[in-house]
Amino acid sequence: MTCNAHFVYSDNLLKYHFHSDHPFNQKRVLLAKDLLESLGQLVDKDIIPPRMASDDELTLFHDPAYVDSVKKAGMGKLSDDEGYEFGLGTEDTPIFTGMHEASAYLVGASLTAVDSVLEGKAIHALNLGGGLHHGFKRKAAGFCIYNDGAVAIKYIREKYGLKVLYVDTDAHHGDGVQWAFYDDPNVCTFSIHETGRYLFPGTGNVNERGIKEGHGYSFNLPIDAFTEDESFLQVYETALRAIAEYFQPDVVITQNGADAHCYDPLTHLCATMEIYERIPQTAHQIAHEFCNGRWIALGGGGYDIWRVVPRAWSQIWNVMKAGKPATGKIPSAWLQRWKSESPVPLPGYWEDKKNIVPDIPRKLDITEKNGKLLASLLKYTKMPAQKENGIGH
Repeated sequence: MTCNAHFVYSDNLLKYHFHSDHPFNQKRVLLAKDLLESLGQLVDKDIIPPRMASDDELTLFHDPAYVDSVKKAGMGKLSDDEGYEFGLGTEDTPIFTGMHEASAYLVGASLTAVDSVLEGKAIHALNLGGGLHHGFKRKAAGFCIYNDGAVAIKYIREKYGLKVLYVDTDAHHGDGVQWAFYDDPNVCTFSIHETGRYLFPGTGNVNERGIKEGHGYSFNLPIDAFTEDESFLQVYETALRAIAEYFQPDVVITQNGADAHCYDPLTHLCATMEIYERIPQTAHQIAHEFCNGRWIALGGGGYDIWRVVPRAWSQIWNVMKAGKPATGKIPSAWLQRWKSESPVPLPGYWEDKKNIVPDIPRKLDITEKNGKLLASLLKYTKMPAQKENGIGH
């Protein structure tokens, strides 16, 4: 299946840059774009430029006082005490010059993707610069200043009035987006992530179900550390289909952190490129089955920017455009262009060899534990459908 899709990009997306030693490095967006162009899968007519989000758009979710503080911080006019109140100037989220403008472009890129799809210009749209899911209403956290996913969903609800299924496959819990819509029955959030027992932000338990009218529309799979491909895909694909059938969304937004890979330096999951082939395929199927194809995909985490993120993120676009992931050899032009700059040997193939995964003595225990989590989640999708209890359309 080939689909009309838009790739949101300009060099403005690369200006979100804390400092040279910070693990969050937007060069990965450029590396993925260049890989797709080297493959011949991304051409000029596919690319649309982002706009900068306005203050009115940012404050669909964020507190105006927080936005003002981000602006002041980026101009060097925010004191340390003021910054700490808003999570700015920390080790995770240090202040940098022009941080408001850089952050507003990431949000604007996600809004550009939303309008492209919901105005019927494309069926799918991809903003690899987005997916900053840890941002809160009035606080930065976890490398995230503005939460483009939360703003985009608020924008969809206000401008288009559609029900949104938000799916987050980052190894870290999608906490900022979950809490933004914890009482909203027209936004369903689903996050699969490494258990918070060992990893930031420590939330995302299976019993976090929403409150008030939103109770029943928050879903979490906090899988065990060292989970491998087979267990990850079994619980993820089963859960996502059940949730989509339960919620009946109008549009799907996916956050595509690429940090569940065994090479990632910040997490403890043990996946390979196999999950990054299947994740977009599953999203593609769900979008066409339930939403007339309407699918907006964002980036997210991913800290092995050379071996993992370019391949993983490129597969999202490959599925959007061609309906299937790329296979075989990585384009030699891309390898030649970047090999001298990469601190590690670049992968020669789209697929990983299975022997890159370390031997995990607890594999059967982990698989069993994840299966029990899935069973706990699935029981929540057996409730009456929304049309029967009057929620939504």
